[in-house]
Amino acid sequence: MSLRELARVVQTSEVTVRRDVRALEAEGLLDRRHGGAVLPGGFTRESGFPQKSHLATAEKTAIADLAAGLVEEGEAIVVGAGTTTQELARRLARVPGLTVVTNSLLVAQALAHANRVEVVMTGGTLRGSNYALVGSGAEQSLQGLRVSRAFLSGSGLTAERGLSTSNMLSASVDRALVQAAAEVVVLADHTKLGTDTMFQTVPTDLITHLVTDEPPGHDDRAVTELQALADQGVQIAVAGSSASGGAGGDPVPAGRQSRRDVPLPGPRRGQPIPGAGPQLRSASALGDQPQPERARVADLRRR
Repeated sequence: MSLRELARVVQTSEVTVRRDVRALEAEGLLDRRHGGAVLPGGFTRESGFPQKSHLATAEKTAIADLAAGLVEEGEAIVVGAGTTTQELARRLARVPGLTVVTNSLLVAQALAHANRVEVVMTGGTLRGSNYALVGSGAEQSLQGLRVSRAFLSGSGLTAERGLSTSNMLSASVDRALVQAAAEVVVLADHTKLGTDTMFQTVPTDLITHLVTDEPPGHDDRAVTELQALADQGVQIAVAGSSASGGAGGDPVPAGRQSRRDVPLPGPRRGQPIPGAGPQLRSASALGDQPQPERARVADLRRR
């Protein structure tokens, strides 16, 4: 169940429910997952598209807004399946000369009427739960492909294993998408940070950038995971998603998204995304970081 639904059922606030869910998880009575909770043993459980589409919607919108700014005119990219990547695709329709390779029917649908964007779909077998093409047909159609970067989402993200998903076929196609790209950008809201699922798709050392949202101050697990990912060299951009900072809040109006860049402790392979400007800052910028920025990062670490 989502935290919002739990709060409705027990007639209390989501803040109170989050605290109770953490306590119940500590006792082994449930597992926290994607802005909600599942019964213990739900390690391989995957929500369907209708359930996912209503989780962390404001956060996904903010992440998509920030990630879309990384895509340049005339670029060729791959976009994987997921509700967050679907939000990204809606914004990519305004990028002229763009070529998008995808295995997601939802991503393709979002770009179907963009007359300046070319959409290339993989082959494969339709997986109805997330409207994605999977299987050997999808993987074979990606062989020999080379694009600038891949935008991927998943079911969970940890510093130890990287991005993961609950379905073997989806994981296999995502790995093929990664092989086709020079850089990998992971889109994951804070509810996925610290969550580990069955099938690894992108190990941490292959994740170039992470675009996420600001974890609530009481979400120690997400904050700790962000720091651990930064320590391993992942370049992180944090987008503001709601006025309250919590899941399920009202989206921030367009043009009012906030952003925090988490600097890296040392250099990482490759260069920052061309045209990304200050959104994804390289490790070399750490030494020149203004004092207010350092204070904000220090505050994030303490939280």
